Amino acid sequence: MTRLEVIRAATVLPARRIPVRLRTDDGLSLVGELALPESAPIAGVLIMLHPLPTHGGMMDSHIYRKAANRLPALADLAIFRFNTRGTESEQGKSEGEFTNGVDEKFDVAAAIEFVANEISEIANIWVVGWSFGTDLALKHARDSRVKGLILLSPPLRTSQESDLEWWAQDGRRVIAIVPEFDDYLPPAQARERFAKLTQLEMIEVENGKHLWIGEPSVQRIHNEIVKIVNPTKYPLPTEYEVAE
Repeated sequence: MTRLEVIRAATVLPARRIPVRLRTDDGLSLVGELALPESAPIAGVLIMLHPLPTHGGMMDSHIYRKAANRLPALADLAIFRFNTRGTESEQGKSEGEFTNGVDEKFDVAAAIEFVANEISEIANIWVVGWSFGTDLALKHARDSRVKGLILLSPPLRTSQESDLEWWAQDGRRVIAIVPEFDDYLPPAQARERFAKLTQLEMIEVENGKHLWIGEPSVQRIHNEIVKIVNPTKYPLPTEYEVAE
């Protein structure tokens, strides 16, 4: 016998969760976690680059933590999240010091290398950046094994026009999910600033805010990601089965 439970903020669904220590080319050890579907084949992988650590961003930031708690079971996706250099969360602290996206290039490279080697049978690898993480993605996630970028609340804080032009010439998919009331780059300004990235797909979220607080915002973001990476699992259920 089973019964249905509503998915709530604290819901943690079954997955294989593996603590990871990344080693960067400049010699640092970074804290991470790989969450895998318990038994189903892996349909895709998300490498998640967190918001600004000087403002509380980390691998356990709520959109990413809840993705690891839910999407392996609901969407057959593997979730890899990690703390960039000098960043601390409940999972632990990564070595090194924050460099505002400069030496973090080594962190992004290590994450892509780890995922590509660990799940070598999967070509469907996407990089998801949120705020600060979107700049890391645009500047440093150019590895040919990455299928595309998903940018949540992109501020274009350190990314240059040359970075946008690089992706435009490359041609891979880049999707920006922009909240209506973003504190840094609302939709109208985002369209202007992203003009050089000619293949950009922009999704405007009505009433959305930069930090995507609240369960409806979380579910909206997770659904948009799943629609891109494994559309056969879209829309995501709002309930799950529990054995009695």
